[in-house]
Amino acid sequence: HALTLPMVHAMTDALLAWREDAAMQTIVIDHAEGRGFCAGGDIAFLRNSALNDGGTSGRQFFHDEYQLNHLLFTYPKPVVAFMDGITMGGGVGISQPARFRVATENTRLAMPETGIGLFPDVGGGWYLSRLAGRIGAFLALTGARLDGAECLAVGLATHYLPAAALPEAKARIAAGEQAGAALGSLAVEPPPARILANRADIDRLFASDRLEEILAALEGDGGEWAAKELATLRTKSPQTCKVALRQLATSAGLPDFAANMAMEYRIASRVLTRPDFAEGVRAVIVDKDNAPAWNPATAEGVSDELLDAIFAPLPEDVEWRPLD
Repeated sequence: HALTLPMVHAMTDALLAWREDAAMQTIVIDHAEGRGFCAGGDIAFLRNSALNDGGTSGRQFFHDEYQLNHLLFTYPKPVVAFMDGITMGGGVGISQPARFRVATENTRLAMPETGIGLFPDVGGGWYLSRLAGRIGAFLALTGARLDGAECLAVGLATHYLPAAALPEAKARIAAGEQAGAALGSLAVEPPPARILANRADIDRLFASDRLEEILAALEGDGGEWAAKELATLRTKSPQTCKVALRQLATSAGLPDFAANMAMEYRIASRVLTRPDFAEGVRAVIVDKDNAPAWNPATAEGVSDELLDAIFAPLPEDVEWRPLD
């Protein structure tokens, strides 16, 4: 269930064709049978680009994917995303722009990119920076997986339905019923959202926009939850953790989603060919030894100058722009 470039192009073409078609009233984004909604972008393709063509085809992937993300975000007709099962990375990018985002007991939503030397892109800077408190920073750094109840509680889902009710929801929408009415009538009360039990610790220990200070806060806390999250952060790329923190802080002040996507394209263009991405994918996806050799290896080794270079504007002729 990876999001490939042909899939990006097929979705974009369909959305553009349906945008002015009066017969098309509601767009549904669903998935084929299997593990879930979408496990993310085509990481193998991107790594191959980083290793073999200097990132050229990978940058094209990001460029076109981000245009799809923006098209969905600005789409004039209601979009419904059924986030049943795994919804990660690129899957978040095609579900979060939807007006209606449906979670179930099977939903497992995450932005796990810092574990492979990437960053929470596809609009992650926009969505995560606008969550309450420091939940967004926590999710961006740790890659924590949220279940359906948690997605609803923090605002990443608009409705919680039992998975068994999804066929009826889809049938009613296809028959012409307003999506909000159909989903609202089938929605149920979710179980307690586990993340809310840790909300005070998240806001306190992830309060800083500096990775070193977050690590120090977790190390000095002494609690079991803090120790677990510290151990998690120690496995992540220090470079892309710092990128993510600056990304969210910057995005919070941007005027619109297009500006966010232009920023994320600049980041992606640089991070794609830095050592951590190919190494992270090798360790987690290819060799599966889960022992990446990050470069730089520590938070202190990731300089502000390096971050400045990653976020710097691109030449005018290669800056990202939305579709008309």
